[in-house]
Amino acid sequence: MFHYPAVKWGRLQAEAIKLPMIIVETSGEKERELEDLKACLAELKQAFGIDAVVSGAVASEYQKTKIDRVSEETGIRSFAPLWHKNPAELVKEQIELGFDAIITSCTALGFSRNWLGRKLDLESLMELQKLHGKYGIHISGEGGEYETLVLDTPLFKSKIVIMEAHEQWSEEHHSGVFEITAAKLVNKF
Repeated sequence: MFHYPAVKWGRLQAEAIKLPMIIVETSGEKERELEDLKACLAELKQAFGIDAVVSGAVASEYQKTKIDRVSEETGIRSFAPLWHKNPAELVKEQIELGFDAIITSCTALGFSRNWLGRKLDLESLMELQKLHGKYGIHISGEGGEYETLVLDTPLFKSKIVIMEAHEQWSEEHHSGVFEITAAKLVNKF
């Protein structure tokens, strides 16, 4: 249910936006991961008084209903501002707003090795729309067809620079990962 490729670099994103980050590990087992989320939210509510959780759910009923349920059980609100937005418009808006994101994994028919590490821009959006037409992939990757890592946004005080990475690709499974092994923050100003 949760994004995992390049998740370890989330700490740099938190630093870049100057927000604290709480890390909770989970096994990723179905239902167990939801109990881990519930425990984390309860702890955050108690320690910091949080009263809402924001998710990036776009079209996954599974993801949204699970987050809504866990939030309700914890006594906090669930907010999904991207819910049911047009995927192509959503990706286009992110690009136009200055989000600098790269593809960190691909797991669907139609993708090739050259997508790994590729910048999500207007050209790649056009190609994603073609893949949607031909193979039915979700344009914003909502089904896990691809995952991204955001390196910079207008809200970041610093940007993430990748120092070292390598690709792992399986032609047989049409899937791969852009494994980032070294990255750092660089001041934007």
